[in-house]
Amino acid sequence: MSTPPTLTLPPCARAYRLDTERGAFAVHEARPDGAPRGTALLVPGFTGSKEDFIALLAPLAAAGFRAIAVDGRGQHETPGPRDQQAYAQQELALDVLAQARALRGTAGGPPHLLGHSLGGLVSRAAALRDPAAFRSLTVLSSGPAALDPSQQHRVRMLIDALGTMSMEQVWEAMRALDPPATDAAGSAGATSPEPGIAAFLRQRWLNTVPEQLIATGRQMLTEPDRVEELARTGLLVHVVSGAVDYAWPVPLMDAMARRLSARRTVVEGAEHSPNAERPEQTAEALAGFWRETG
Repeated sequence: MSTPPTLTLPPCARAYRLDTERGAFAVHEARPDGAPRGTALLVPGFTGSKEDFIALLAPLAAAGFRAIAVDGRGQHETPGPRDQQAYAQQELALDVLAQARALRGTAGGPPHLLGHSLGGLVSRAAALRDPAAFRSLTVLSSGPAALDPSQQHRVRMLIDALGTMSMEQVWEAMRALDPPATDAAGSAGATSPEPGIAAFLRQRWLNTVPEQLIATGRQMLTEPDRVEELARTGLLVHVVSGAVDYAWPVPLMDAMARRLSARRTVVEGAEHSPNAERPEQTAEALAGFWRETG
């Protein structure tokens, strides 16, 4: 779960609902002062939301890019049905393609696509379905296939709990299982989120549709390796991660980048959420890649 460092939108950003042929999606959009160099669509991860990208919005806009962070169906402020089939990966990929088409209509060209964690798998599926819909693909803290085995038991526990407990009960159980807070270097004693952020994290969890979590959790347990398939599309790819990652080990992402002939960026001082933990450095790396891809 990403913890945004702030919930305050910068002056360059606004919140609204993006209308597409597959429904309306809650988004945060930031725009540069002048004509944008390009548009970026930011897709959040498991248990995440558009707020995970708030800290990226101002630096991306300052670099000249229009950035749109989205709540996917069933995430936080975008409603979704109480039906697991509605959250099959191909359904979520079709949502991303619909969002890209809606943005292209207002921006004049295909957007750069970025997916964080689970969002990386969904974004990859969208890019495989229609590579021409995107100018580039960035996978942020997301690997070539299923989650690392060391983390799969937590997802299985969550899926089992969601089948028998309320969202409130599951939230309290997860908090009881949290390890002691650490900073990005692994030192114990880091401060917990401030009360406003902590309240947001709880409310975001309660707003999320449980069937979305069950369906997408299973996807992270069973995702096949589709790296060679992605490489054959010819789409320009950027693989970004922190220096440490518990979901997909960093060496695995290194190898994935080599297999894709992709740009590789490791954000020092960050773990699974460079977008929230080291936003300035992450935005610099993203903007540099997007500038080069046109």
